[in-house]
Amino acid sequence: MLFNEDFLHYIWKFKLFDMRNLQTVNGEVIEIASAGIHNFNSGADFQNARIKIGDTTWAGNVEIHLNSSDWHKHNHTHDDAYNNVILHVVNKHDEDIYTSEGKLLPTLELGSRISEALYLRYHDLAYGKKQIIPCEASISTVRPVTLQNWFTRMLIERLEKKSIAVIDALKINKGNWEETFYQYLAANFGFKINALPFELTAKSLPQNILGKHKSSALQVEALIFGQAGLLENVFADQYPNKLKTEYQFLRSKYNLKPIEKHLWKFLRLRPQNFPTLRLAQFAAFALGSNQLFSKILDYEEVKELRKLFSNIVVNDYWISHYRFDAESKSSLKNFGESSIDLLLLNTVSLFLYTYGKHHNQQKYIDRSLKLLESLAVESNQIVNDFANLGIKVKTAYESQALLELKNSYCNYKRCLQCGIGNEILKLNIT
Repeated sequence: MLFNEDFLHYIWKFKLFDMRNLQTVNGEVIEIASAGIHNFNSGADFQNARIKIGDTTWAGNVEIHLNSSDWHKHNHTHDDAYNNVILHVVNKHDEDIYTSEGKLLPTLELGSRISEALYLRYHDLAYGKKQIIPCEASISTVRPVTLQNWFTRMLIERLEKKSIAVIDALKINKGNWEETFYQYLAANFGFKINALPFELTAKSLPQNILGKHKSSALQVEALIFGQAGLLENVFADQYPNKLKTEYQFLRSKYNLKPIEKHLWKFLRLRPQNFPTLRLAQFAAFALGSNQLFSKILDYEEVKELRKLFSNIVVNDYWISHYRFDAESKSSLKNFGESSIDLLLLNTVSLFLYTYGKHHNQQKYIDRSLKLLESLAVESNQIVNDFANLGIKVKTAYESQALLELKNSYCNYKRCLQCGIGNEILKLNIT
């Protein structure tokens, strides 16, 4: 049989082997009261197990290897962390192992006790050639309740990972939630392709400076476009020249340094996604918002949150432009529903969750999850791939879970740590 130690860990953890007449390789009867707690850190693989060997019940650790001789290969012989091992579990026994005190270490050989059906399922998941995910041939057989439970687990894992980055940014901003939210919101205004220059622009332009000029749309726009590095050209149109004049004064007043304009990406973008238009929308949003994160914490209904982003009206110049000095067919440049959903998904829900965790207030966590449940499913290749396998989701709550499942489990074939993989492996095994 071809497998790794992770498979043996899985077998031992869930006792998925023939439990009848268990004996050590030396003939002592074994009774397993507790397999122990799976340890993912240094030390023995399972801790605090309770096992009766012969007439004695032992409490201690269990170490698992493919072969008994791996005990030496892994340098456990003189490692004090393994002194409390009460049972050595192996696929194949090829050598007697003695403790540092010279006593024979009890060994259980599992090789012949592992179900062939279980092994074949595992082998197909771990080593089979699949185009999308390891379990693509079997996932449609998984119970809906298992899928939903695992989706919840995946979503929480995703939010937990992202919240760590938020807390790190919060520390840099000296605990200022408003500033941290402002920076994240700016990054998400740029979506994926221009997220970095948007974030750098926001970091180069503290929110308190913008706040001093909320009464002047021209000055707010000048600060944002100027710090974005997009007011350095010689312009023909009156509007960008006004911005440039205002920015030169404000830059000197606040000793500002703009980011490099080459960071912005225009190539292959639809005009409505040009960073110039997104910056204009961000400026319009900055004008109409004050203490935004505090407002978000106060709003309990999704419709109230959505309304915050639905009244973004850009300067009239952008009705007939997507870039400076490049006139286009006139059209409204309001922030669309799909763009609002992305901001609610990637910024608002994340900050509600992180704030709730950080302050131990479940109501914000619940509000975050409720928001995700209210948003439409995302449109991306991963969601489409799962749909082709019969796993069709309806909300952003579920599509975010699919992203975490695919990127953190399926791509690395972590089927043994996956609730979906576990059910597939156990299915119809006798």
